[in-house]
Amino acid sequence: MSEHRSESDKAALSPEEVRKLADSVTGEVFLPDEPGYTERVNGFDRAVEHRPAVVVAVANAQDVVTSVGFARDHDWAVAVQTTGHGAALPADENTLFLATRGMNGVEVDPERRVARLEAGVLWEEVLPAAAEHGLAPLNGSAPFVGAVSYTLGGGIGVLSRRHGYAADHVRRIEVVTADGELRVATQEENADLFWALRGGKGNFGVVTAIEVELFEVSRIYGGGLFFPAESAAEALHFYSEWAAGMPEEMSSSFFMLDWPDADGVPQELRGKFALHLRLCYLGSPEEGERLVQPLRDLAPTLLDTVVDMPYTEVGTIHNDPPTPGCYHINTFQLSRFDHEVVDAVLAQVGPGKKSAVGLELRQLGGALARPPKVPNAVAHVDAPFQVYAAGVLGVGEDDAVLADQDRVGELFERWDSGTRMLNFMAGVAHTDAAYVSQAYTPEAYARLRALKTTWDPGNMFRVNHNIPPVSTEV
Repeated sequence: MSEHRSESDKAALSPEEVRKLADSVTGEVFLPDEPGYTERVNGFDRAVEHRPAVVVAVANAQDVVTSVGFARDHDWAVAVQTTGHGAALPADENTLFLATRGMNGVEVDPERRVARLEAGVLWEEVLPAAAEHGLAPLNGSAPFVGAVSYTLGGGIGVLSRRHGYAADHVRRIEVVTADGELRVATQEENADLFWALRGGKGNFGVVTAIEVELFEVSRIYGGGLFFPAESAAEALHFYSEWAAGMPEEMSSSFFMLDWPDADGVPQELRGKFALHLRLCYLGSPEEGERLVQPLRDLAPTLLDTVVDMPYTEVGTIHNDPPTPGCYHINTFQLSRFDHEVVDAVLAQVGPGKKSAVGLELRQLGGALARPPKVPNAVAHVDAPFQVYAAGVLGVGEDDAVLADQDRVGELFERWDSGTRMLNFMAGVAHTDAAYVSQAYTPEAYARLRALKTTWDPGNMFRVNHNIPPVSTEV
């Protein structure tokens, strides 16, 4: 890391400094132990514990400009958080923390088929605004995730095999850089910065708004097929061949779980093991039903929720849990997905394994493997599937979670392509520069470091999956 003044060299904020900051911004300012501070710093992933010197709940872009200038004057880092799903490193006493949730403006231009999204917007706020015009964004599986951070980290969702990464369809970015200037980055203006931000995420400044393309999608054919324990192996082996033959309009993934007997769990699944195949077809429901029918013919299901639905209900396909917690995450892309890999998956999380780590595998390919019209920093590699391994810490099973995560790595080592997706590298488990670099091609990573040196030589924006300046040891 680059050198910064130690805590002992820095004086605590004086009441006058705090008052000056508070008077110069529209949003609220919070110090440690004040009401509202903990609410702003607590994110979705509680494994990352933030304790910044000061929190600014920014209300607009000028608040960001003022806050970055204040941090620069104090030689502090700047951390940014909307929901905390992609948290990496903790913000410490030498950090100014920007809580962006109050910047939640959404403007849809149906004629141009674009939306302008402010820094704190969630996908669940974008979906209905776009749907009014028969349009849809390239959102993720969880509607309660921040739209801007998701997009700048790459962004894959149920439309991505057809249309590519969300980052591929950004037209304009408004960003406050380390010098405190609010800039516009597009294909024509600050083009290098535009390239780096789309994939490099928060390493080059605080993005206050983005303009993204929307697509003419109002309905999809999607949902889940839940197979019981006795059919899981047969269904998963069949699925490995079925998925390979699907058109780009079909997105799919799977997850296996011993479902708890608890409120909120469908009665058909309570206390049972089930293989959950998640499906989404971008096309007519008749064609979608035809493509899915071979899966339905395999064996009786515990539950079948695959139907024609409005796109605004896309979050019901994955039904990602909205509950904050302490998570230990690992992720990588596979070089292949076949019967041998399926056996490895079943050995880790199949019926009766009681693994402390859950595995989700998402089908990639299609447009995700093709370079976009306007190049960006995201690695568009031709990998068929992505592994996402997650365990919950702090519930008395930490040793089992860590052991099972090690086992996941060992089981899949021979098929690990060596590439990662930045948005799935959440949590404190893998934040070193060598790991972060695997989200990019070697050429892209070298260019990102050079641009980091240009735009943020002091590494002000380092409370993230950091791309260090060239002058920094890694």
